[in-house]
Amino acid sequence: MKILLSWLNDYIKTGLGAEETAEVLSDLGFPCEGIEGSGKEAVIDVEITSNRGDCLGYIGIARELSAVTGKEVEIADVVLEEAGKEVDALASVEILEPGLCGRYTARVIDGVKVGASPVWLVKRLEAVGMRSVNNVVDATNYAMYETGQPPHAFDYDKLNDGTIIVRKAKPGERIVSIDGSKLELDSDMLIIADSKVPVAIAGVMGGLDTEVSDGTERVLLEDAYFDPVCVRETSRKLTLASEAAFRFERIVDIEKIEWASRRTAQLIIQLAGGKSAAGVVDVYPEKWEQRGVSLRLSRLKKVLGIEVPREEVVKILAGLSFEPRLDGDKVVCSAPSWRGDVCREADLIEEVSRVYGYKQIPTEERIEIEVASVDERGKMTDRIGSYLNGCGFYESINVSFVDERMADLFTACGSGGHLAVKDSSVKGMNLLRQNLLGSLFGVVKTNLNAGNRSCRLFEISKTFEPAEGSDEDLPQERTKIGLVSDGSFRELQGVIEGLVKDINHSADVFFRPTELVWSAVGAKIEVNGDSIGAAGIVNQFVKDEFDFKDVEPVGAELSFDGLFGLREGVFEVKALPRFPAIDRDLSLILEEEIRWEEIVDIIKGKAPEELEEIKFIEIYRGENIPSGSKSVHLSLRFRGKSGTLKHERVDSFEAEIVKSLRDSIGAELRTV
Repeated sequence: MKILLSWLNDYIKTGLGAEETAEVLSDLGFPCEGIEGSGKEAVIDVEITSNRGDCLGYIGIARELSAVTGKEVEIADVVLEEAGKEVDALASVEILEPGLCGRYTARVIDGVKVGASPVWLVKRLEAVGMRSVNNVVDATNYAMYETGQPPHAFDYDKLNDGTIIVRKAKPGERIVSIDGSKLELDSDMLIIADSKVPVAIAGVMGGLDTEVSDGTERVLLEDAYFDPVCVRETSRKLTLASEAAFRFERIVDIEKIEWASRRTAQLIIQLAGGKSAAGVVDVYPEKWEQRGVSLRLSRLKKVLGIEVPREEVVKILAGLSFEPRLDGDKVVCSAPSWRGDVCREADLIEEVSRVYGYKQIPTEERIEIEVASVDERGKMTDRIGSYLNGCGFYESINVSFVDERMADLFTACGSGGHLAVKDSSVKGMNLLRQNLLGSLFGVVKTNLNAGNRSCRLFEISKTFEPAEGSDEDLPQERTKIGLVSDGSFRELQGVIEGLVKDINHSADVFFRPTELVWSAVGAKIEVNGDSIGAAGIVNQFVKDEFDFKDVEPVGAELSFDGLFGLREGVFEVKALPRFPAIDRDLSLILEEEIRWEEIVDIIKGKAPEELEEIKFIEIYRGENIPSGSKSVHLSLRFRGKSGTLKHERVDSFEAEIVKSLRDSIGAELRTV
């Protein structure tokens, strides 16, 4: 914002020159970007942060300087000459979107004479980068720079029925703005309309058809509060920037709108003549409530590292209009209406520190930083990542949001069971994800489209599952490990088994059949009898959604806490085998529905103590295998504990196992 020093002196007489004023403002958090000119006509260009919309006017800057210098802010009395009809008989205001327009005031000024502005006014506006238009428009711009509240003047006689309706645009509506832009409006945009057509884009720019011109005799003056997000989005969509939008985006003072309207009307009458109709139309759907904020002096000392005298704290906050009062260790404050950015203790600490002076905080030549060791969960994360890297998996990092389509594909509750945010940086992706698979399969698709085959990806991140209990409870954050691959399910199973064994070598891992909403074939993963996740091969719905044509990806999701709980404190060491082992391969013809775990259970039921390992090799379906059957190839390893086994004894073990399989599940040895 550009500040003309002579203009600023109308509101506060600090006795400071341009460079001194710039230095004070910089210390307050408004860095100077340059000074043009000299003396009282110097122009200081300062940067105003986005949370300080109150300082986009001279009165706001004067308040800041007053807090430091102790000089009083001087605001001229507003004496408005009113005559003629009551304003209610001339104009009406209706707010159809109270959530987007918190307040709207209208005044009617009759008998204005539009013409050139006086030289002093033109020079002041030009000094801050505004061109002179005419005395009425210049008065509104002057008032905007003075108060920080952007007003707008309509030619009253060009409004249909003297009616103002604040509503959203209708599909297909158009407007030509004051700068001549022909604009297509959409239903998300807030507009000002009369009884028939749009006459302005709320908070952004007025319409050409109702602008003040040389023939204007009556003015309808608008001062209002518009939702900052709505103004910002509309301005961006229309690529239509304005000084008004710049201020509305940063929040204006809703309580001072009626006063700003009187001040603007006073300036218009002063410059263009005329008289204001009696009263004001003031539609204020929901009154502003003052916010209470407290500051603990002990907390102030801890954050700043210095002792600020309590009298000084009270003085600073009083100078900023926070109405402080001491209550033991607390300073209880009431935030003024123009300080919507102050809502918590940290904000008050910032206010005290910037006015007291950051220079008061001592600096040390040496900063000592204590290095904290990685906690156990961090170590486990690194361990899992290193293992999966060794298996050829690359880590993927994704956003925590998914769209409705992805939520419906990968969760049984569908998109309706997800916690949603109102808006998101990626359009439509506003649901907090309950699993990692949808995001990972999306990355697989991107890689496949780019010609990157053999995609193996993992992600360790939080998921947000529905709370157990009331639907109104916030979701539970659970860390999970997601794995996807365009390889085989058997490979993925081996990776998971290896990961579990790497964490706890004595753990028993089982994949038990289950139904998953996203898989054609699914398995529940159990470790030592506890479920820690699930794995599966994607079903046709998922394949069609991601357009997987030449691949049949597999995926799994594991509980991080489940793996974390498997950590071994003490390892049991076994001696290397003293005697050689004997391996026997079996190819069994079985009915299709027989599961691997059934085979393992039967073998273990008849296995001698010499049976060391049961290993799955492959499944074959094809020539010489009856329809509805399959051939399962497995390997049995036998080893003696007290001596070398003889083949004859192993033959008897094998025969007993084969007989048990034949009797229990009708298994037959495949001989060809």
